[in-house]
Parts: sequence; structure tokens; C-alpha cells
Amino acid sequence: MITLFHNTMSAGSRTVRLLLTEYEIDVTFQEEQVWERREEFLQMNPAATLPVLVDSGNVIVGAHTICEYLDETRGALKREKRVYPEEPLGRAEMRRLVDWALMKFENEVTRYIVHERVTKRQMPSSVGGGAPDSQALRAARANIKYHLKYFGWLAQTRDWMAGDRMTNADLAVASSLSLLDYLGEIDWSEDAELKDWYARMKSRPAFRPLLADRLRGMPPVSHYVDLDF
Repeated sequence: MITLFHNTMSAGSRTVRLLLTEYEIDVTFQEEQVWERREEFLQMNPAATLPVLVDSGNVIVGAHTICEYLDETRGALKREKRVYPEEPLGRAEMRRLVDWALMKFENEVTRYIVHERVTKRQMPSSVGGGAPDSQALRAARANIKYHLKYFGWLAQTRDWMAGDRMTNADLAVASSLSLLDYLGEIDWSEDAELKDWYARMKSRPAFRPLLADRLRGMPPVSHYVDLDF
């Protein structure tokens, strides 16, 4: 039995969800609000971070570690469906871009927009909830352009983010962009190649659960579920 503790608006959580579906792994999902600091969850992960995977009683913490674990334990059996390259240089480039999406992009853009627009609305004021910080949002939105330009360059010069085949880098970048797309934070008209790449990712069966995600009181923008947006 595998259980994934995740959050709908977590890029790392979404990356793991995509990989689990691409690898056709049966899993039970449990939504977690880390600010609630549930004792049971803290016993599994004292750092109170997501995602957390529990596989037959074994606890694996963090998107990078979980994805590596899933590939090492299940990926080799997937053959042409495997999203981790076989060759070392291919894996190195994939990992570089996963780091970019889930660390650099997260730390400069995604974390702030999601926290200010979503998480603070869900949290009680006693633990930091409240109105969004407009200054933090302006800074994060200013940073979006630089990252989208780079992702767009990758889409223009390669078939997929890390090379000539889809890898976990595509899952990580698409997961990060899907959060911003849900909130209407991306102007897709500025980069046709990036838009086409994202449309390919959205069209994959593994992406359907992400497109079905909904936040209470905050529906996605109208094109979020449109595969031909």
C-alpha cells in the first residue's frame, strides 16, 4: 500500500502525482495542510514539508527523493515509458532542470504567488493567514518573465525540456506552470513554443487529475482545462 501526503497547490506534490500516474502505480492520496501541524504527520516528517510518500511503512520525504525512489523501484520495468534517461549525461540534465523548476522557480516565483493568493486565504490569522502581500506578489510576478523566457528557449531548441524525449524534467516544469496557470498568472500569448509544449503535457492522460483539481471558493481560469487553449 502506497500513500502520498500532498497538497493540491504544491509543485513538488504535483510532480510526484504525475510520475505515479505515468508509471501506473496504485496509490492513496491524502491532502495535507502543513500549517495545521498534525501530530501524526509531524511524526512522519518533523520538517513539516510536502510531499511525503509512505510505501509499506517506509517514509520517503521530498519530491526529488520520492521521484528517484519510484524510478529506482519501478522505473526499470517501464521500458519506453520510463521518464528517467538511462545515460548519465541525460540524467544530469534532467536533474538540473528538475532543480530549476522545484527549487529556483519555486523560491523566486511559485512559493510566493501560491502562499499569498491561496495559502493565506486558507490559514487562520493566528498562524499567518490574511490578506495577500502586494509587494511579495509584485516581486514574484516580475520574476516570472525571466523563467518563462528560459523555459520557452528550451521548448524552441529541444523536443522536450531536457532533450529528445520526455523526462521527469517535463513533469516538474509542467507541474510548476500548472499552478500559475490555475491562477491565471501566465500570459501564454507571449511564447507560442512554450504554449505548444505545455499543451502537449496537458493532453497526456496523467495530467487529467491535475486538471480536475479545484480549490474551494477559487475556481481555475477558464482555459485551465482547455487542451487547445
